Amino acid sequence: MNRPQVSVICLCYNHHAFIREAIESVLSQTYSNLQVILVDDASTDGSTSLIKEFSKHHSHLQTLFLADNVGNCKAFNQGLRLATGDFVIDFSTDDVMMPDRIQKQVDFFESQSEQVGVVFTDAVYITENGKLFRNHYDYLFDKKLIAHVPSGDVFREVLTTYFICSPTMMVRKKVMDKLSGYDETLAYEDFDFWVRASREFEFAFLNEKTTRVRKSGGSMSVGWYEKDDLQLHSTFLVCQKAEKLCRDESDRNALRWRVGYEYKQAVFSQNKVESKLFAGLLKGLGKIPGSFFVIQWASYLPVPWAAMRKLYHHLRYG
Repeated sequence: MNRPQVSVICLCYNHHAFIREAIESVLSQTYSNLQVILVDDASTDGSTSLIKEFSKHHSHLQTLFLADNVGNCKAFNQGLRLATGDFVIDFSTDDVMMPDRIQKQVDFFESQSEQVGVVFTDAVYITENGKLFRNHYDYLFDKKLIAHVPSGDVFREVLTTYFICSPTMMVRKKVMDKLSGYDETLAYEDFDFWVRASREFEFAFLNEKTTRVRKSGGSMSVGWYEKDDLQLHSTFLVCQKAEKLCRDESDRNALRWRVGYEYKQAVFSQNKVESKLFAGLLKGLGKIPGSFFVIQWASYLPVPWAAMRKLYHHLRYG
């Protein structure tokens, strides 16, 4: 019996130190029906030469070398245009797949209904040197950030709670096609993808550690809530989209919580433009919480809120 094809879109930008291990982890998968697409987003560190070396020894690999650095969303979409698989994986070439990751996810997908569009799993986080420093869900449970792992219709949960480790996702190709891939106007992709995909499809959790996710100084998450944070502005744009996708008051309550949270982060990271944008969006949603006015008042005080917020975050989540 022919098994479904899985398109692995490997995104590289200056991953010279990691790309060999990353690509070998894809090529050594126990699942064989793979389409492997390597997209280099105009690397400047010699990554392209390593990709070309792999291509010489593995002629079935498809490569795409971008002339300009366009960012994750655009680079992924260019790879997606080449994808022919039933399922798609967005794989960064500083991460590492467990050998049986794809086999387990395809098997799990085949046990689910067609309404399930995304399967996500647990993950192991590693340092630049490959040293384990925590597990994804152990950390979330330990910090009491979640009480359970949501599955099924997760629209409200993705608005209110961070629980999905994006590098572990396998997605039905029809989901990507329906969404036209990632929104290229955004600085990052996952929150927008979760919101739009969860409105149309169910998500399912496979309780396996399938991926070693590298957290390095160059990771996008390192820059969250810094001054002039482009990711924060993208979050505002996604919240605007989410307002149009809300179907009932429970959906709107979930969005109000998220907008209120992002407003607080914008104020205390001293991103004044975004704080005004989130304030306007929150007012438009109605039912403004009393904490909004306290935070608004605090924003006028001559206090180094950004430094204090960073210290609190380090002590609380560190």
